[in-house]
Amino acid sequence: MLDRTIPFYNTIMKCTDYSHKEAVLPEGFSIAAYQPGYEKEWARLEYSIGDFDSIDEAEEYFTGTYLKDPELIPDILFALNEKNEVVGSCIAWKDMKGGETVSSLHWLVVDESYQRLGLGRALCVAVMNIYAEKNAFPVYIHTQPWSWKAVLLYHSLGFRMQKTDSFSHYVNEYEKAMSEIRKNVGEDQFELLMRTAEE
Repeated sequence: MLDRTIPFYNTIMKCTDYSHKEAVLPEGFSIAAYQPGYEKEWARLEYSIGDFDSIDEAEEYFTGTYLKDPELIPDILFALNEKNEVVGSCIAWKDMKGGETVSSLHWLVVDESYQRLGLGRALCVAVMNIYAEKNAFPVYIHTQPWSWKAVLLYHSLGFRMQKTDSFSHYVNEYEKAMSEIRKNVGEDQFELLMRTAEE
């Protein structure tokens, strides 16, 4: 479970260099594009980790945000278990930066019962492979210190902390975010994040 006692600060990461990788899944698991009805499962997942106040609110957000652009719907990915039940999701999407659109990775989530199986990495890799096929770089991520485990995952895939750069409506809070992240990661991990950070 995410530790939401960790303060929230806008944390921006960006990837400009990525090569296609294999999305490695546990036996019996698969990754599939959005199908009608998956919005309810996405809402359940996001509500379960506290990102929305109700399942209905989460479903309304998903429908209003992600089902309005038919061209991008195939880029909404879901992890399925052996019973073809939705247990995770990650979305290849777009946001604005200035007057242009930029690629952005949205809403990595894995059911708590299925964490630590590599599903989060597999979903991220699958999304990044979409960007690689489209040559749609750079890719941005907005995250926060309580998602420090995801920050380390993103970094391992080529994302770098941004000291000043940002996208969409986010105000980059790099210094405050790094101060909180430092309290939760190993010293070597923190030094690596710092050393590779970009402007």
